[in-house]
This record gives sequence, C-alpha cells and structure tokens, in this order.
Amino acid sequence: MEDSESDSLTLNMDLPDDCVNVKYNVIDDSQTDNSTTIMDLPDDCLVFIFKWLSDERDREVFGLTCTRWLDIQNRNQKSLQFDCSLTYTRQLSRTPRKIDTHDLHRALSCFQYLRSLSLSGCTELPDSGLKLLQCFGSSLRALHLDCCFEITDNGLSFVASGCPFLIYISLYRCNITDVGLEILAKSCLGLEDVNLMYCLGITDHGINGLVQNCAYLYGIRISNCRGMKGVGFHGCSQTLAYLEAESCKLEPEGIASMVSGGGLEYLNISNLSWSIRGDGLSAIGGGFAKMLRVLNMRLCRIVRDEDVALIAKGCPSLVEWNLALCHEIRVAGWESIALNCHNLERLHVNRCRNLCDRGLEALKNGCKKLTVL
Repeated sequence: MEDSESDSLTLNMDLPDDCVNVKYNVIDDSQTDNSTTIMDLPDDCLVFIFKWLSDERDREVFGLTCTRWLDIQNRNQKSLQFDCSLTYTRQLSRTPRKIDTHDLHRALSCFQYLRSLSLSGCTELPDSGLKLLQCFGSSLRALHLDCCFEITDNGLSFVASGCPFLIYISLYRCNITDVGLEILAKSCLGLEDVNLMYCLGITDHGINGLVQNCAYLYGIRISNCRGMKGVGFHGCSQTLAYLEAESCKLEPEGIASMVSGGGLEYLNISNLSWSIRGDGLSAIGGGFAKMLRVLNMRLCRIVRDEDVALIAKGCPSLVEWNLALCHEIRVAGWESIALNCHNLERLHVNRCRNLCDRGLEALKNGCKKLTVL
C-alpha cells in the first residue's frame, strides 16, 4: 500500500490539477459502490498522457484503445509523411503504393491539426489533390512537395489560399513558374525557407516577387534553376542569410544583388566556370557581405587573384571558403587570404594547380585559426 501511494504522489506531481482531482476521486470512490475508470479522465489529461509517450509504436497503439482515444491521437498528430515520400526510410522489399486524392482526403480528414505535411515522391498527385488544403491546411507550417511532377501553378494557388501561415515549403523539381510563386508569396507572407532547386520555370521575376513580399525570408535554394541570373534578389531583406545557387547562369549584377541585403551568412555559387563573365565575383567583396561565414566557389575556374583579394578584404567573417578547382589563383591570391581572413578555419584548395610552397607558407603564417586545409 505504501508503494502504491508513493507512485500516486509522483504521478500527481507531473499531472495537471484537474488530473490530480480525478486521481483523488478514484481513491475516495474505492470506499463506495461507485466505480471510476480511466475513461472518466477529461480529455486534457489523456492528451497529457499521450504527449508523454516517446515511442512511436506506443503512440500508434494508443489510438487502438477506443474511438475517443483515437480522436485524441488524431488531434495531436503534428506531422504526416506518406510511404512514397523520398525521405521515408523503408525496407527495400516494400513497394510504396501510389497516393491519390482520395488517400490524401482520408488522411487530412483524420489529422486536422498538422503542422508539417510531406507529399514528397507523390509523383502522380494532381493539382486537385492540393485543393483539400483549402479546408485542412490552416495549421500547416511546413509543406514538402519534392518531385510532385504533376503539381503546377494551379496547385500552388490552392496551397496559397489554404496555408497562409506556411514558414517552409519545398518545391524541388516541381513544374511551377513565376506566376505560381508570386501567388504563393502574396498569400504566405511569413515564409522563411523556400526550396526551388531544379524548378526550371522560375526566373528572376518570380524571385523578386518572393523577396519583396516575404519580409522574413531566411533561406532560398535555387540551384540548377538555369533561367536565373540573380538580379531578382535586388532589395532583399537583411534576414536573408542562406542562399544556395549552384549551377545557375548568374551575372555580375546578379551576384551583387544576392548580397545586397547585407545579412548573408552562407552563399553557394559553385560551378560558375561556364557562365560568369569578367570580374563579376568581386562584387561579393563590395561591402555588403561582411557577415558572410561560408562561401562556396568550387569550380569557379575563372576567378582571379584580384577577385580573391577583394573578397578576402570585404568578407572578414569568413570561417569556411571553398576554392577547389579554382586554377587561376596564384601566390598573390593566397597571400591576400592570409593577410585578411583571420577567422578562417576551413579552406578547400584541392586541385588548385597554382598553390605552391610560397602560398602554403603564407596561409600557415596568416590564418592562425585554420584547422582544415
């Protein structure tokens, strides 16, 4: 009896007040003919119990108890990811079935308070499937649509009207254009992170609409958007700190626009050897990238010593700099890095043909924090 009372006290310390009251009622009622069961607990107590279940299997079994418990489980499900999702870890022997509009309707009808929904890999899901979000998307903060090849601007308009509080959206390889992106940007003003990688229909016009409407943007991914020159970033907010732009046909004005907000901390403009002209890369060191910590210029084969010197002077906060396969950097370039990049910890120089003993000695003497070369 003493052990039982001790357990009750420990449990009561963790439960809300109304749960404590019910617990004492159970103890008192044991002395009478009335019987009280766990089913007499109010919903908020059951929700409290459900949230303490850390094992996913236990959470699934919770809903098998009865319809009331199933309803509590459904109302507290915050994320949903289908078997066909690209990020879903599954046995190789399993073949995920195709998800259609009916499947999505059933799921969203059950889980009406989702904050994160992943439809990634639903390659045949039509625009009409996203129309359901107009009824069930008001709680969503994150939406993953990677490789949803059938989703177009029309589907994106349903997302815009049904999910006004989105913070993150991934549209990797979706067949959308500037029209859909502008509709989204004008409705989801709180967007902070947007993935547009391999969205071949997106140009600078769409990006400009995004940065002008969404004042809290933190990260944008536009790698392999071949129609992108970069000028759409002109006037971007200082909140923009993360930008992936690998294999884009950027122009000098575009690179200057990318750093124009002044808050950029991470910039990837790798693989520009076949597109950038002249001294366009030197714009990074023009005074707007003083907060830049990570810069990836891998495969920018035409970058010269003069460009490197300007970037080194204009980006004093650099911690990591990738200059792999930048063959035109010679002694003067390495010496400028040693002279100015005193916070540098990682420097990628693999396959830089003109890095010699003199350049290495300069880096050793100047970059005192360098730990990885």
